[in-house]
Amino acid sequence: MSEAAAYSPPRTGDPAPATRMFGWLMLMALAAFMINNVLSLTFGLEGPISEMGTDGLLKIGVYVVAAAAAAAMVFARRNVSLRFDAKIISDFNAYLIRSCFWAVLFVGVADGAIAFLRVENFLPDIFGEEWAKDFGRSRYVGPHVHLPLIALGFIVGIFTRTLGFTWLALMIVVAELLIVVSRFVFSYEQALMGDLVRYWYAALFLFASAYTLLEEGHVRVDVLYAGFNPRRKGRVNAIGSILLGMTTAWVIIWIGFNGKTAIINSPLLSYEVTQTGGTGMFIKYQMAAFLGVFAITMLIQFVSYLFEAVADARDEPGKREIAPVSH
Repeated sequence: MSEAAAYSPPRTGDPAPATRMFGWLMLMALAAFMINNVLSLTFGLEGPISEMGTDGLLKIGVYVVAAAAAAAMVFARRNVSLRFDAKIISDFNAYLIRSCFWAVLFVGVADGAIAFLRVENFLPDIFGEEWAKDFGRSRYVGPHVHLPLIALGFIVGIFTRTLGFTWLALMIVVAELLIVVSRFVFSYEQALMGDLVRYWYAALFLFASAYTLLEEGHVRVDVLYAGFNPRRKGRVNAIGSILLGMTTAWVIIWIGFNGKTAIINSPLLSYEVTQTGGTGMFIKYQMAAFLGVFAITMLIQFVSYLFEAVADARDEPGKREIAPVSH
């Protein structure tokens, strides 16, 4: 993300309180929703917001604090330009994405190695019988191996500026090559090998989507858009960001994280594994979470995209030049 990182928009500009308030409220609502989701899953706060019990009041309080933070963000920085806010949001999103890439790289290598040792029954000789049993349970591997490596990925993400697309794509190619060589040369294949490729493939495509939006890399099927002037393009992009982009992201987030039985929360709580069980990797629950990462990063990027689009519609200076992408 070097070009985007080097881009430096003007810090001040014409006030746009309504647009900025809408965007920051969207981001703070996302933060509040995810905080409430963690509270529900971790501490069992099951009371719906509609019930004015302790749990419901706490959840409402989270949203109130989030709304106040959004208002403070807007009115304490009245003259900040839309493009400057868009850059801040994009940079934060880039940090999330590159941290997730590092996390799946670390987890993939570590879990693949553990799965290989487990399948070949090397674990008891290396770690002893007790640890061998622990490494055979996803409920142990998840919190004791995966979570520290995920945390390490977010630490590494602070000190790096590469999103890691190239390296992860290279690792997928290497993993595929190992499958071909081991299958056709040594007649050896294990379920964990296919699991690793699917794990990295899912991360590559779902995590890279928000970055592709930033770089205008998504395919546009348009008849009229190409002929619009920059201001009209800005208006179209702003409307599309809200009606198509943000709503789609919110639908995924709501369906995926709304309760313990939701399609993302349920696998996360149970550390769900594939049907191959002990012969594969213990990463299926994370692949469910990838859909949530996709929706969250896309929603964040759509807010940044909205700010840029409104700035284009207002013909504000400092537009970032993007190299044309051929399809």
